Amino acid sequence: MAIHDEIGPWSEVKLDIVREYAAAYSRILSAQRGLHHYYIDAFAGAGQHVSRTTGEFIAGSPVNALLVTPPFEGYHFIDIKAIKVAELEGLAGERDDVHVYHGDCNEILHKHVFPLVQYEDYRRGLCLLDPYGLHLKWEVIQTAGSMRSLDVFLNFPMMDINRNVLWTNPEGVDQQQAERMTGFWGDETWRNAAYVREKGLFGELKTKTRGNYFVVDAFRSRLRDVAGFAHVPKPMPMRIPQGAVVYYLFFASQKPVAQKIVRDIFKKYGG
Repeated sequence: MAIHDEIGPWSEVKLDIVREYAAAYSRILSAQRGLHHYYIDAFAGAGQHVSRTTGEFIAGSPVNALLVTPPFEGYHFIDIKAIKVAELEGLAGERDDVHVYHGDCNEILHKHVFPLVQYEDYRRGLCLLDPYGLHLKWEVIQTAGSMRSLDVFLNFPMMDINRNVLWTNPEGVDQQQAERMTGFWGDETWRNAAYVREKGLFGELKTKTRGNYFVVDAFRSRLRDVAGFAHVPKPMPMRIPQGAVVYYLFFASQKPVAQKIVRDIFKKYGG
């Protein structure tokens, strides 16, 4: 098993976006007396990656976060693969402000990390939820919104969804794949966003997929109306060089200034 993931240029852009916002976030929070701020990476990987373009090592989000100045007060890195956790532990060394967890982030965030970043304790956090596919549970997202203490970057895995769930014939979709989508979305209302029934030439009803825009816009509404994030700017589509969307990068926060900063960063990178 390769320790370091090979990533495309779209993921390099994502890393730059998160790094720039993390620097602005830490600068602003560090200036507010009495507040404590933390960095959380739920799918941290090994800490660095291999560029598909150049073949060279590039810093992943954990390394970028550790280099932010002024620094966060604490760092929480999670990965389900032991070999990557070992790499993260090597990066952390003897630092007592870095905490590395081995296991499923859906459980670890609830049990061990989110309780440390409570609003009433004057604690705040920047949380990166960057799954490769539909491996994140809606309960994590909804909890993050209800806490009022977290800014979140979220990977909405459009390619996985299109390949495995949003078929023209929804009856042909494997039940386990549909259940993965429901787990990520939180309920089965994703079907209303994804499909529409239209009359054919002979009056028969046909099911038609509605396209990425409708699904993504509906999920954005869920982040606001169900999870409770006050500010959710339009997500940035992350595309392969041929133009197809691999995933959408969402941002969600309770603060209008956070939304403004992210909109400016998205615009800078073509969003």
